[in-house]
Amino acid sequence: MDAQKEALHRIITTLAKRKEELHTFIETLRYSLTSLQSNTSQVLSDLEEEFDTLFSMLYEMKDSMTGTVKQEQTRKMQELQNQLTQSSSALESSEELLAFANNAMLIRDGEDFMKAAKHIRDRVTVAPAFRHTMKLKATANMSYLTVDFSEERRMLEKLSFLPVPRAPEIDVTGCLVTDNTVTVAWRMPVEDSKIDHYILEYRKTNHEGLPRVKDEYCWEVADNVKVTKFTLTGLIFDSEFMNFRIRACNKAAVGDYSDPVTLETRAFNFNLDATSSHLNLKVEDQRVEWDPQSGKLESKVKGKENKGGTTLFCLSVHSGGTASPSRTRPTSRAPAARGRDRFTGESYTVLGDKSISSGQHYWEVKAMKDYKSYSVGVAYKNFGKFDQLGKTNTSWCVHVNNWLQTSLAAKHNNKTKSLEVPVPDGIGVYCDFDRGQLSFYNAENKQLLHTFKTKFIQPVIPAFMVWCGALALSAGLQVPSIIGGFQKTDKGSEAPAATVAPRIS
Repeated sequence: MDAQKEALHRIITTLAKRKEELHTFIETLRYSLTSLQSNTSQVLSDLEEEFDTLFSMLYEMKDSMTGTVKQEQTRKMQELQNQLTQSSSALESSEELLAFANNAMLIRDGEDFMKAAKHIRDRVTVAPAFRHTMKLKATANMSYLTVDFSEERRMLEKLSFLPVPRAPEIDVTGCLVTDNTVTVAWRMPVEDSKIDHYILEYRKTNHEGLPRVKDEYCWEVADNVKVTKFTLTGLIFDSEFMNFRIRACNKAAVGDYSDPVTLETRAFNFNLDATSSHLNLKVEDQRVEWDPQSGKLESKVKGKENKGGTTLFCLSVHSGGTASPSRTRPTSRAPAARGRDRFTGESYTVLGDKSISSGQHYWEVKAMKDYKSYSVGVAYKNFGKFDQLGKTNTSWCVHVNNWLQTSLAAKHNNKTKSLEVPVPDGIGVYCDFDRGQLSFYNAENKQLLHTFKTKFIQPVIPAFMVWCGALALSAGLQVPSIIGGFQKTDKGSEAPAATVAPRIS
């Protein structure tokens, strides 16, 4: 019976997962149909605009070249017309002189004939007919203005759509997730020497499988990638997965997306639990600051509340002096429910909002201001509200003291061990719950500061103490490979490095 229920449960899980995948795929189809319509309209509009531009250029070129032909015609006509007028005048003068010469031949008187002959010779010397050129100053030929459109016609006949690159293929075996970096590798299905660059798009997601059309995270872009591998660095893994897709680009066009790939990016991501903190601590999601005035203000509010017997309101006041309605909460007779009491007394402590019950985890802290002391470590859930980190058997920590001189010490069960190492700017915490190991490192160079070996008998919570200063938390970090790669198992073999195997959507 139990085996059948378990088998049925697996079937139900598989069907539910398939249902979610189909729902995502249907959303993708609907989005693609809508996008297809809008993209087609855009392409047609662009095509019409390009042809209109081409037609406009051709008409402008036609008008310009037509004007050139007409100007040349006008110039030649004027030249020939002037030459015609001059030739007609020369012809008329020549005819007159010829008639005068013929008449002179009929003169009988010798003296008169000599006078007429001399006059004719003088006129012939300056006659236009003998000075006028018989060569045309312009020809009727206009063929030199003929345009050869054969090459352009061949170009227009070859006019086609832009050569779009094919979609790349992401090489999952070449993808790597380690040390809060992601390396993505891809290749082209066929070699294409015209590829100019690639566009890598990525986004965080908490959904495994095909990327959803609408997700709580937006796509980000790494543009102008010249090679077929790209590494994203300095990531905070505050989501379980990341989606990736690639497009290839040549000088003319952008190609289609590759098939998307989903890579697992799980890490221990948590914030500080403000409901657990000491009243003298101002807590944001990943920052805590010691503030002695906040506890006094809260005590005054509580005193007024108890004295008056009426409901008061504690307002969160911003720098502008205006209370935030969303953070206004009653401090009436019944306090707001929370998982544990606040720390009090001299336990200036705040816990993380997530516990650790298995696996390997890593986070870092850094002192942000001038501080007197701070501690970082882990504690059990039953860590008392008056307890101080490292002074009970339910907490482990390293303590940095900057009161008179700077020192570093490891503390547990009210026992202190001085650590003869330079105090780092930041401390990395590595917790291997299953092996009962808690190690502290220099966050910058990963130098080991101290290691506790124990057997955790219940879940532990990241714990922090600060006095006269502030701490900044860096969560969402993977176990650095330099740390995870050298952790020894009980049998002496090396534990796997903090590398996440890729998952394909």
